[in-house]
Amino acid sequence: MFYRENGQFKTSYQADQQIFPVAQDRWAIVALLAFAFVGVPLLADEYLLRAILIPFLILALAALGVNILVGYCGQISMGSGAFMAVGAYMAYNCFVRIDGMPLLVALLAGGFFATLVGMVFGVPSLRVKGLYLAVATLAAQFFCDWAFLRIPWFTDNSPSGSVSVANLQVFGWPIATPLQKYLFCLALLALFALLAKNLVRGAIGREWMAIRDMDVAAAVIGIRPMYAKLSAFAVSSFIIGVAGALWAFVHLGSWEPAAFSVERSFQLLFMVIIGGLGSVMGSFFGAAFIVVLPIFLSRFLPVLGALFGAEVSTALLSHTESMVFGVLIVWFLIVEPHGLAKLWSIGRQKMRLWPFPH
Repeated sequence: MFYRENGQFKTSYQADQQIFPVAQDRWAIVALLAFAFVGVPLLADEYLLRAILIPFLILALAALGVNILVGYCGQISMGSGAFMAVGAYMAYNCFVRIDGMPLLVALLAGGFFATLVGMVFGVPSLRVKGLYLAVATLAAQFFCDWAFLRIPWFTDNSPSGSVSVANLQVFGWPIATPLQKYLFCLALLALFALLAKNLVRGAIGREWMAIRDMDVAAAVIGIRPMYAKLSAFAVSSFIIGVAGALWAFVHLGSWEPAAFSVERSFQLLFMVIIGGLGSVMGSFFGAAFIVVLPIFLSRFLPVLGALFGAEVSTALLSHTESMVFGVLIVWFLIVEPHGLAKLWSIGRQKMRLWPFPH
């Protein structure tokens, strides 16, 4: 009843093509952003900010980049962790080697270099697709793991191979406490989500989706596959690179190449599959699910084990987490390939038709 469009007339093309054409959606997004920027800082404690919310925001940004490439353009990528590593290490080198380098510029520079690497490893997409493209992008993961581990220049000749940053500031404001880090990541995520939503709704986004649905037919109607695929790799790698720089600078503070291993690439792909391919909202759903599920299992399984008189070890928790992820991915691929975002869309549609759902 409260989710009706009666009386909401559109008098211009701009009004009809806005991001949220239903007024209830617009007010819901405004309320959600207001709560995120104002309510969460007042209610959340340091542990919640540091362990849950900050990783969620950064992984949601990375999943957004993966979704552009995999969900909207249909190009399978297994090298997302490598692009995050490129963004982190190149942002670090720009930050420590250039005097007076602003933090925000360093993060964007990391995304720029990730864009270059992503386009290089996106060239095979012009000739191969599917499993062969996945293997080609997986090569980026192994190459970057080797480069950041074996070439001392990337770590500023650090003997241990790990690097660290400190005294982060943006426009004179320090980024030191968990609350300051949370607000900084939230602002960047909101900005990139808005840009991504407008991109996928525009001409370039329609080209990506045409390539995804049938690349031969897209080429017949005048879409250039080379431009569409490489632009998808570029935009996706840029967003993932910025997310990698945020993960290193803001969340970790000190890191080594193992922080961006192939497991990170699989984790981001799982987020997109579970959250929903080809959906900006699905990136948020998938990131929330991946971040919250291990915490839920770590709290629930010991209680369940105590009821049956069994001890739950750390190894069992880790193995259970992997098994649950595998089962959920198979379930979503069979039952609902479009993930949690599709379930949310079905729920919205039923609310629009209530009390006459079908």
